[in-house]
Amino acid sequence: MKKMIIAGLIAIGLLYFVICGLLYFFQEKLIFYPQKLTRDYRFGFDQPFEEMTIIAHDKNQLHGLLFKTDSSKGLIFYLHGNGGSLESWGEIAQTYTALKYDLFLLDYRGYGKSEGVINSQQQFFNDVQTAYDSLKNRYAEDRIVVLGYSIGTGAATMLASTNNPKLLILQAPYYSLTDMMRHTYPIIPTFILKYKFETNNYLKACKMPVVIFHGDADEVIYYGSSLKLQTLFKKQDTLIALQGQIHNGITDNVVYKKELQRILSQ
Repeated sequence: MKKMIIAGLIAIGLLYFVICGLLYFFQEKLIFYPQKLTRDYRFGFDQPFEEMTIIAHDKNQLHGLLFKTDSSKGLIFYLHGNGGSLESWGEIAQTYTALKYDLFLLDYRGYGKSEGVINSQQQFFNDVQTAYDSLKNRYAEDRIVVLGYSIGTGAATMLASTNNPKLLILQAPYYSLTDMMRHTYPIIPTFILKYKFETNNYLKACKMPVVIFHGDADEVIYYGSSLKLQTLFKKQDTLIALQGQIHNGITDNVVYKKELQRILSQ
């Protein structure tokens, strides 16, 4: 009997290490869910847009869309969530162009028409910075708003912390991916996580105003993440809770649209 118990414990231990190993080596597939598009894919949006090709440091081509409006007040630099491609993310453009802001959307490498694959946090951040630099050639930074959603909030906060946009907006942010792992999978050791995405640490270095929108019914990134980030706020930073809002659909939320209009008109 004792030998059976010991054998069972050994089997459980081995299974645990195998699971941890798989999570370490295949975590990109658990974090990122890209939709690929062919290079000749034609978008069918009903408003003017420009396709942009951005050359990454390793010469891979990144793809973005720039939606333009008449008499633009500035640019929204938008970093989207972990699934899909610009085929679907481009549908949000009307919300921002209606407020007289141009909108730039970047497909991360491996998404849409962007080449390559994501293989490190630094590579991911470098791509975002390269795209931002290309837009700074067209827009003064005091006219740029950085906006991140879900997985894009960590990169958006990093970007804002090392640059000088006029405003940072976060939709459904996490405190860090380490914190998310502890919350969601408490038995998995956090040291196996290659993508820390420490929004909390980047936020401390952001000098511009920060506005967070988070649904209190978010079933993916728990609302408490934003309450933790709120403890790091400067006086001019704001957390706006969207009552009953789940993870998806924030851009269509009536309160979000109303508050966004108020914020961007200031």
